[in-house]
Amino acid sequence: MQTDNYQNIEFSLEVSDALASNKAILVLESTIITHGMPFPENYQTARMLEDICRSNGVTPATIAIVKGKIQIGLDEDKLQELSNLTSGVEKVSIRDISYCLAQGKSGGTTVAATSFLASLVGLEVFATGGIGGVHRGVANSWDISADLQSLKDNPVIVVSAGAKAILDIPKTLEILDSYSVPVLGYKTNDFPAFYSSTSGNEIRQVNSPAEIAQIWKKQEELQLKSGLLIANPIPREFEIPAELIEKQIQVALKELQELNISGKGITPFLLQRLYELTDGESLATNIELVKNNVLLACKIARELKLI
Repeated sequence: MQTDNYQNIEFSLEVSDALASNKAILVLESTIITHGMPFPENYQTARMLEDICRSNGVTPATIAIVKGKIQIGLDEDKLQELSNLTSGVEKVSIRDISYCLAQGKSGGTTVAATSFLASLVGLEVFATGGIGGVHRGVANSWDISADLQSLKDNPVIVVSAGAKAILDIPKTLEILDSYSVPVLGYKTNDFPAFYSSTSGNEIRQVNSPAEIAQIWKKQEELQLKSGLLIANPIPREFEIPAELIEKQIQVALKELQELNISGKGITPFLLQRLYELTDGESLATNIELVKNNVLLACKIARELKLI
């Protein structure tokens, strides 16, 4: 690792010890804390995900920016501080990192920023909820998430429940294909749609964490620099059927247009409205799917240590 003395990066003691001992580490993102869920569910979920890692023999490394410092792993004080911020907290993509560091800002890192920072410090496995992608109506808005470019540029295994259901999933997959990013379904050949286990878009299937680890090692041997997207469907007992959530998405999209919300505000607005329109069911589903992703990612991180 080349960044041990880099002045803008701080490792938690737990992560530092894991690096020194060559233990399995799993990266977690922080927009789920700052922009994905209300307090106290955000804190409770973040703590639960970290505890799942520990109980599975893996060290959690939640990445965030706190007061102008890149945090690789959050201690209890910083996790509570980030969870309780109600104003002035940034949603940090790659383009925002330098600004936040120079201005002393705090923020939650998106999939794009988290992947970049994980790669910067040599961490290989990252679990999130769902990736961003091509927004519906892209022909008019040109709204395409930086998550896709980050998957192209940063060699990190990203475990997600597919792409967020609010997106244009076929176009999202088309861009990933153009970027030569491998997309593999865990025990499925149907790309999941976040709240729902299927989207009707066919992908390649893998059936074990060991298989994923071997594919990753071959990718490293070939010196391929892209990430690897593992699409892990939410267990069916927790999913919201696609036809049901789609009705609510259409309502939220109509309101989005009426309010003329754009850019960074789109995803937080839509997720909040879905929470309200589903009487909280979307949040409960979100928590279950990210738990499921963390469990799989822990197994992958452990398998990598066996090769």
